[in-house]
Amino acid sequence: MEALLKKELGTSMLKASGHSGGGCISEGQSYDTDSGRVFVKINHKSQARLMFDGEAASLDAIVKTETVKVPKPMKVIDLKTGGAVFVMEHVDMRSLHKYSAQLGDQLADLHLHNQRQRERRDKEEQTVGKGSGQSDVPVIEKYGFHTTTCCGYLPQVNDWQSDWVAFFTQQRLQHQLGLLEQSCGDREAQELWSQLQLKIPKMFEGAQVHPALLHGDLWSGNVAESSDGPVIFDPASFYGHGEYELGIAGMFGGFGSAFYSAYHKKLPRAPGFETRKQLYQLFHYLNHWNHFGSSYRGSSLRIMRDLLK
Repeated sequence: MEALLKKELGTSMLKASGHSGGGCISEGQSYDTDSGRVFVKINHKSQARLMFDGEAASLDAIVKTETVKVPKPMKVIDLKTGGAVFVMEHVDMRSLHKYSAQLGDQLADLHLHNQRQRERRDKEEQTVGKGSGQSDVPVIEKYGFHTTTCCGYLPQVNDWQSDWVAFFTQQRLQHQLGLLEQSCGDREAQELWSQLQLKIPKMFEGAQVHPALLHGDLWSGNVAESSDGPVIFDPASFYGHGEYELGIAGMFGGFGSAFYSAYHKKLPRAPGFETRKQLYQLFHYLNHWNHFGSSYRGSSLRIMRDLLK
């Protein structure tokens, strides 16, 4: 693999730096090269290319907003033995502590970026000499993404839709339940879902939803800080409802009050926020059920029952 990396990166030096990492999906290793240190993610599964292409597109989209720091993507390379590697900027990171409030503030900026772009465009269209100073980031009017992204190793359906409730119901929850139907055919889950999907539109009454660029998998294991501020990584991006991000943020340890205070200072809670947070957490419990098995069945069914009360 090292010979392949040297060739693809155009470097004569490739030396493992001793920094390694990885989660339950991929392994990781940092290397020193002629042009600086890089971080390389390695996955030998057949779907690795799809997964890494989606992650690279996600990082690229977040980089262009200039709101919150992410490692800059460099290159996805196919392995001759199967699988792929993803080369990105190396960032020295430690656990999030000092910059928790700053992360909340910057995440709100990420979620507001597309809306601010639209407002700027609309203002320019009413001004003589329109078009000056336009951003490289296009204004997105629908929900979805231009390519497939993976939450974990499962591909997400990101087909563009103009209605968020329809997008989330069909392409997130229904998709996950369809995968469960194929793998285990859980009758109780399907019965609860047949009732729940009818109630979902009412959960969005009073909420104004605008397409926002999301990290898509923002749990505490995908955030950190560097010497100058917060860093987020391992995204599964798409354009969706900003509140969606706070679903998994409240799971698996979650974030401190400083993070939420800073976030909600810019994006206040809308009516029905707590109910929708549960709905968004349901997606992640279903996704974990599909990844890791029936240990997540109880949590998934409990949320469905709670939402039906």
